[in-house]
Amino acid sequence: MVNNWKEWLGVRAGRLGVYAADTAVMALAYLTAFLLRFEFQEPWWGWDQVAVSFVTVWAVQCVALELFGCNRLLWRYVSAGDVPRFVGAIGVSTVVLLALRVALPYQMGLRPPYSITFFNSFLVTGGLIGVRMLGRLMAEGASLARGGTLNGRARRVLLVGAGSAGDLVARELRRQGARRQAVVGFLDDDPAKRHARIQGFAVLGRIDELPALARRHAVDEVIVAMARVPRDVIRRVVRLCERAHVPARIVPGYYELIDGSLTASKIRNVDVTDLLGREETSLDSRAVVELLGQKRVLVTGAGGSIGSELTRQILRTGPASLVLVERSENALYEIEREIRRSGAETPVTALLADVGDRARMEAIFRTHAPQIVVHAAAHKHVPLMEQNPVEAVKNNVLATRALGELAVACGAERFVFISTDKAVRPVSVMGVSKRLAERALQALNARGVTRFSAVRFGNVLDSSGSVVPLFREQIRRGEAVTVTHPEMQRYFMTISEAVALVLQAAALAQGGEIFVLDMGEPVKIVELAEEMIALSGLRPHEDVPIVFTGIRPGEKLFEELDVSERSAYKTGHARIFVSKDTAADSGETAAMLAACRQLAERDGAAATEVRAALREWAAAGATDDGGASAGEGCA
Repeated sequence: MVNNWKEWLGVRAGRLGVYAADTAVMALAYLTAFLLRFEFQEPWWGWDQVAVSFVTVWAVQCVALELFGCNRLLWRYVSAGDVPRFVGAIGVSTVVLLALRVALPYQMGLRPPYSITFFNSFLVTGGLIGVRMLGRLMAEGASLARGGTLNGRARRVLLVGAGSAGDLVARELRRQGARRQAVVGFLDDDPAKRHARIQGFAVLGRIDELPALARRHAVDEVIVAMARVPRDVIRRVVRLCERAHVPARIVPGYYELIDGSLTASKIRNVDVTDLLGREETSLDSRAVVELLGQKRVLVTGAGGSIGSELTRQILRTGPASLVLVERSENALYEIEREIRRSGAETPVTALLADVGDRARMEAIFRTHAPQIVVHAAAHKHVPLMEQNPVEAVKNNVLATRALGELAVACGAERFVFISTDKAVRPVSVMGVSKRLAERALQALNARGVTRFSAVRFGNVLDSSGSVVPLFREQIRRGEAVTVTHPEMQRYFMTISEAVALVLQAAALAQGGEIFVLDMGEPVKIVELAEEMIALSGLRPHEDVPIVFTGIRPGEKLFEELDVSERSAYKTGHARIFVSKDTAADSGETAAMLAACRQLAERDGAAATEVRAALREWAAAGATDDGGASAGEGCA
């Protein structure tokens, strides 16, 4: 009870202090207006009438400030974005005072000269904003003075990028002085900014001077503060930080910077996705909205890395409804909870189901009648599928074909299949099963009811079960990082970019296409491991050894990617191509599916027998592919 009273008194005292400061500003502004108007001579009005009229001016302006919420602003957080509040409040109060001057009789003493009212409005606006900015500066100074220490001093930060993002970060770090960070200066390659000052901090030099300047100024960490920083700049800064033995951090995405939501807590460590991700590509969002907006959409594998990102991006297009199909209870729970927290207005139904359960999926399609089906559920791990080839056939081939038939039966408009770069001239069970699934859907497309398309892409960064979380866990545990082969290469793409391009390709689909995503340049897995070790503040091969374990069954040393004119057609998007591979003969496809069903029915079939059958189909050309690719849902 005592604490509540203390809190109440503290709040009231703070509000009274604000009103007292505002009253002082208003009185000074009103007095100054009279002095300016009468050239510092005694006004003919008389000081007694000035005092009487001020009471009315004070009351009107106080009410306006309260209505516009100006007095509820915490002074230490006041910024330029709050100026319109004060301009609006004083503007409204000025209109009211002018109206009173016209309406009230002269004898009431409330009719000062018009010039006084206008002088006062400008002076009081500047005074109210100025006193709050002064309060903010004093609070920031006190915060810095109270700041914590690192071995007896504040943690010293060097900012890379002296633009608008750098200005925002410097301002935020000054405000968060108690968070033990003190800016020592900026680095920028723009010669015009050399020796300039931003938020009181100097531009000390070029980015290449980072190691020397970090030593000279005893820098504890470097923050990359750019709104849209090129990947090569991030790599360059990380290399320089490694030489200087200081950690590198980075500000969040562009949109958090432009909407002003940046806080010190959102500045994060540089991650491997910052180094390997590509520059953002332009997307025709209108075409994707036309495809999905106000449509009934169903996503399989909705709890996985690709499926959950599909769910997020599809929700942004405003579908009429969204059905999530997932067989992992925990994964389904997590994505459903995330959607509910986001406050999405689209009706979302989360269904626990196995896509291989024909009866269950038939009931789902009959109940929800999806217009758009995005099929992301699959077995994707190459070594596991080598050991369990029957499951690859059941889940990747037969379940996909069954879903396609259900889509046709319910009159779905589109069916989008998430494929893989391992389906190009496949040597693994997983790759062959994905290639067979593509052929099975191309055969269904010939019926002309539903437009079927497949999208191939490579490894997505940080997906569940991929090398990135594996390496991260090994580094965290202090274990050796395991790489299969020193020359092993893979194509990488961020999950968000992969999904955005999948939806863009779906919007381009006319039916029967196998889309291929341009994945950029391949990355050596050993170099990826070295990058991740270095980002952890450790030395590759010294602090953390890298052990080569040998290529596993079904793996290729290099995944194939060819989007040249020889293998693929261009589309309207620079990173989306269409494979020149032609659909298999319908009779050949039917025979292949029948053989797959026979293998699936023989649960006791030896893995070697199934693998041999799958590779025989691949060698015979039933799965040969003149095109090439880039892509997979997980790796």
